[in-house]
Amino acid sequence: MEKNLYSAKILIVDDEESIRQTFEIFLTAEGYQFVKTVATFDEAMEAMEQTEYDLIVSDVVLIGPRGTDLLRKIRESGVECPVVMITGFPNLESATESVRHGAFDYISKPVNKETLLHFTRKALQHWALENKAKRLQQENEKYRRYLETIFRSVSDAIITVDANLRIIQLNETAKQWLESKEEEGVPGLDQLPAEIGSACLDDVRKVLHQGTEVRKHLIECHTPDHKTKMISLNASPLRGEDEEFQGVVIVARDMTIAEPVEINENRNRFHGYVGSGPAMEEVYSLIEHIGKVDTAVLVTGESGTGKELAAEALHAESSRRDKPLIKVDCVSFAESLLESELFGHRKGSFTGADRDRAGRLLQADGGTLFLDEIGDISPRTQLLLLRFLQEKTFTPVGQDEPIQVDVRIIAASNADFHKMVKEGKFREDLYYRLKVIEVKLPPLRERMVGIPLLANHFLELFRKQLGKKIAIISDQAMECMLLYSWPGNVRELRHVIERACVLCHDEVLQLKHLPEELQRPSVMEPLSISVFPPPVPQNTFTEVLPTTPQYYQSEDEKIINALRQANGNKAKAAKSLGVARSTLYRQICRYKIKD
Repeated sequence: MEKNLYSAKILIVDDEESIRQTFEIFLTAEGYQFVKTVATFDEAMEAMEQTEYDLIVSDVVLIGPRGTDLLRKIRESGVECPVVMITGFPNLESATESVRHGAFDYISKPVNKETLLHFTRKALQHWALENKAKRLQQENEKYRRYLETIFRSVSDAIITVDANLRIIQLNETAKQWLESKEEEGVPGLDQLPAEIGSACLDDVRKVLHQGTEVRKHLIECHTPDHKTKMISLNASPLRGEDEEFQGVVIVARDMTIAEPVEINENRNRFHGYVGSGPAMEEVYSLIEHIGKVDTAVLVTGESGTGKELAAEALHAESSRRDKPLIKVDCVSFAESLLESELFGHRKGSFTGADRDRAGRLLQADGGTLFLDEIGDISPRTQLLLLRFLQEKTFTPVGQDEPIQVDVRIIAASNADFHKMVKEGKFREDLYYRLKVIEVKLPPLRERMVGIPLLANHFLELFRKQLGKKIAIISDQAMECMLLYSWPGNVRELRHVIERACVLCHDEVLQLKHLPEELQRPSVMEPLSISVFPPPVPQNTFTEVLPTTPQYYQSEDEKIINALRQANGNKAKAAKSLGVARSTLYRQICRYKIKD
């Protein structure tokens, strides 16, 4: 404190040089390190423009404008340091004027050393205390505004209650949840409606009686539109600085899963499909268009990509939607039985044929026949199917007369038909008959943007089936799923989520619930097509992109800069780059960018 006082900056204003010198000698001898003296009003104003003073000592009577004019000017300019006024002709009028303009004190001449040092120390100590109080007040106000901003803006509902169950304060989210209107006043906790009010009341009573926290109390709440919300409640004692009990604070979080939408696509569900992104939107659009055209369709894609769903969607989009959709898994029948299964047979046509049997083609008359894994059928069955596609007739085993039916054929396979045709394992003419239109289903690794949507869809499905309380998937678990290559595609993802739901006994599906191969996924190969534009020569970028703030010549620099601007938040970085978060993860792995 003393050290701070002696480092204070002091300004002496007096038109008598002897007084200025005397005051300066007294103060410097006492230990004050910065003392400046001036004679006039103008010199004082100039000095204050150059330096911020902690104390100003001024004579009331100066050459030109008076000391009281200087005091008034000091206060008008916003300078708040103490000002001590000195006069050789004390009177009530000058004293009143000095006090009115905010003088710290008013002293009569002659001023001896002890008086000067006494008032100097007193003024500086007062100024130091005022500054400290002001800084503390500013810090408190800043902290209060900070807390109010958090209290007002958080998505969780926050309710504070006193010991008499009266609500002290609600944040905006809580007001919306509880439909509270300020003009009607804040109700007591026991007056709140529905399940959340009852649950909050129970938790507050536990805190009041036991003095301990209530953590993660999960409750189901029903909305007016008959939907169910999962709410997590936490209640804690509210205490003052002296640990005196003041009430209870309740934090309520809506744990209901919202469908994540990472990019702005037209839709994320279509005839049983769950997925978003350009690749799936292209599939949806293609099915919509060719579904209405009554021609053969070949659905290709890796195992687990949803080829049967494509057949169902094509049938639903067609004019045959009210007729049967008959499905045949070609690999589930022995070669000798598949012909009979498709075309039917007559009683006695072969050993064991003890009655007539209508084949799948006849069953599908007027509708659609879906032939799954058609790449595995025998050469004879290939020939018979080709004849049917050409003539729209077939002959059951053991019958002479052909039968005509109206059936649309949709075939599917994960086989490489070009290779099979080249090796003579599949008839080229049948291949082209089937492939009037082809629907290629992308593997999951090429549409990673849809993984959060699919994962949450399966989570919702299995938590209901298994009776679990799992509400969300952790970010770490989701990130691992986005980095995994998914050789089994959507079917594998479904099984992974089902397994995780079985193992999870918490409200959050975590990384530890995933299979080991997902917890340490292998880095996927980058896509062949870059998601970023090609580099632009340094000397032309301002002409090519006049409205772009910055343009980087290499992809890795662009990623690094986006991550820096987003403070490492990958979702924000992906959004700024205009790409999906999963694509950003792959590019980070590709360029070996470290956190």
